[in-house]
Amino acid sequence: MARWVKLAVAVLLLPLCLGVGDALLRVLRSLGGADTVWIPFLAGAACWLVIYYLLPRPMWLYVAGHELTHALWTWLFGGKVRRIRIGSRGGHVIISKNNFLITLAPYFFPFYAAVVIAAFGLGHLIWGWSGLLAWFHLFLGAAYAFHVTLTAHVLQHRQTDITDQGYLFSAVIVWLGNAGLLLVGLPSLTANVSVLTVLGWTLEATGRVFTRLAGLI
Repeated sequence: MARWVKLAVAVLLLPLCLGVGDALLRVLRSLGGADTVWIPFLAGAACWLVIYYLLPRPMWLYVAGHELTHALWTWLFGGKVRRIRIGSRGGHVIISKNNFLITLAPYFFPFYAAVVIAAFGLGHLIWGWSGLLAWFHLFLGAAYAFHVTLTAHVLQHRQTDITDQGYLFSAVIVWLGNAGLLLVGLPSLTANVSVLTVLGWTLEATGRVFTRLAGLI
């Protein structure tokens, strides 16, 4: 896909970004009380921030998640992973095919947060972990803080994954991916609102953005 096409797509997707943001706020407000959601989530994020600022940063763990995310999305698109190298100073993965989703996956798909969601979802399905929601949000907060802080850290240096795709296009895909995981994962686990309802909120909010833009024109 040509760079100018990606730029045009990114601009066209901006109303959807606002719609997704509005829907995400509604999902977050529907999750439940502060004692089972916000306090554990923020506590988990705070625990990670203490580790991030006071202890050596576990860059090997971040690089492992980064490269495994490339590999995971390669498999999702039917490609093959030929080699993975992981080190604290960087890594790489050799794959049989590539596209913008595979390239940007480590930035929009928080690997360890997805692991937390998948593990809790499986445990809830088998053992009924509804009483452990506070622990779920604690670990989710830590995993998301891990993703955000270390991604921001590596983005201080030039990343070819981003520059090759274009900054605006990359930013749009990264936002939609991160928010989309929460829009699907949180309702599926908490059952306070259905995924279809969330989809309706997203379409409704995006429609309002387009209506306002049309009014300006």
